[in-house]
Amino acid sequence: MVAKIWSSSALLPQGWAESVEIRLDDEGNIAQVATDVTYSDGERAAVLIPGIANVHSHAHQRAMAGLGERASQTAEGAKDSFWTWRKVMYHYLERIQPEHLFHICAQLYLEMLKAGYTCVGEFQYLHHAIDGTPYANRAEMSLQCMNAAATVGLGFTALPVLYRYGGFGAAEPLAGQKRFLNDSDDFVKIVDSLQAAAKTDANTSVGIAPHSLRAISQSLLKDVINSCDDTLAAIHLHIAEQTREVDDCLAWSQQRPVDWLFDHFEVDHNWCLIHATHMSAEETAKMAKSGCIAGLCPTTEANLGDGFFNAVEYFNADGCWAIGSDSHISIDPIEELRWLEYGQRLATRNRNVLVSTQQGNTGRNLLDGALAGGAQACGRKIGRIESGYRGDFILLDDQHPRLYGRAEDDLIDSWIFSGNANLVSSVYVGGEKVIDQGRHADEEAIASNFRRTLDELAN
Repeated sequence: MVAKIWSSSALLPQGWAESVEIRLDDEGNIAQVATDVTYSDGERAAVLIPGIANVHSHAHQRAMAGLGERASQTAEGAKDSFWTWRKVMYHYLERIQPEHLFHICAQLYLEMLKAGYTCVGEFQYLHHAIDGTPYANRAEMSLQCMNAAATVGLGFTALPVLYRYGGFGAAEPLAGQKRFLNDSDDFVKIVDSLQAAAKTDANTSVGIAPHSLRAISQSLLKDVINSCDDTLAAIHLHIAEQTREVDDCLAWSQQRPVDWLFDHFEVDHNWCLIHATHMSAEETAKMAKSGCIAGLCPTTEANLGDGFFNAVEYFNADGCWAIGSDSHISIDPIEELRWLEYGQRLATRNRNVLVSTQQGNTGRNLLDGALAGGAQACGRKIGRIESGYRGDFILLDDQHPRLYGRAEDDLIDSWIFSGNANLVSSVYVGGEKVIDQGRHADEEAIASNFRRTLDELAN
């Protein structure tokens, strides 16, 4: 573990600072930050920023990334959508075993680290064996994800998914959902097992993820929250991702999804609402005022044809938000941030849309929001270079042609908006240098295991 890092330039909570010395304790937390210090010893960097949290991941979907791009054979006039894509995904995950999931996660989490993510919120709903029978340890699949994160050195928030029904109004689940299903008591056993496993790992926390309003009931979710609320890092929930979901919710309850949720639960800063793409103006304002996080996944939302989040209205109302790579059609925080802004430019036909009165640089404003919201959504002390926070850092390559001659906020803008080459040089998580000059110590073995896993799933 690194004891000291010195950087020519570092992004601190109060802004950019020069000649920054960061001391870390034996647990990987930041013990002291000092500025205008002459370098003496320890690790040395040029440009240092906090690591970014990826708040929404379905790790198993990394193995099928790119395989949903063949137009399906639908009835005349029908079009591909999230729902036709879901059929492909369900078919694929029917084969995944625990050892497969571990190797898929290891490859995915390594790719996250190399891109600059230092923590992931793993929204894991593949709980049971292929025939729907629970594993001896009901948390088996989520533990595979947790162990993979620890193996590669990525911070981790376990978000086991509560899933019981196949549609609004407690509809019977589909055959393809048999690996997801739990009642309240069995689901709490999963949470308890994960919390026990996380006690000795300072890089890990545990929350819960009721999948969506269509997959749970009010009483089921209340029972789970009442059983473990005080111990949860966060509560994540898919909501209002597709127009069909909104229509089905209206038909069932005469309310839109966000309205229904806020009328039946106390949604606050502990909640992260994933996507929330299709909201009314009233729902947007309500969500922003609550202090909850909007978990935005622009590359997946674009890939699935979901639509545009009400970002302008939400940002103007000081709503909190974070980013995730979701289906892993892309594993790059820069692409998520860039397309969050670009989507709004396309929708409004303006430039530099997602800025604030406090921060006029678009890229810097996006980074600040993702850092703060990501830490909140993962329930961890990350996202700031400050005493008491985890030693999670990204070193940027300021000598690369895309960044050369840039400094401070202009450098962040150029990082996000000037191309696609990976400009993350090294990455620290909990004081451990897990990526060194673009490489992980075990990446060859991890890639080999991933390739073997894909071969087995294809047979």
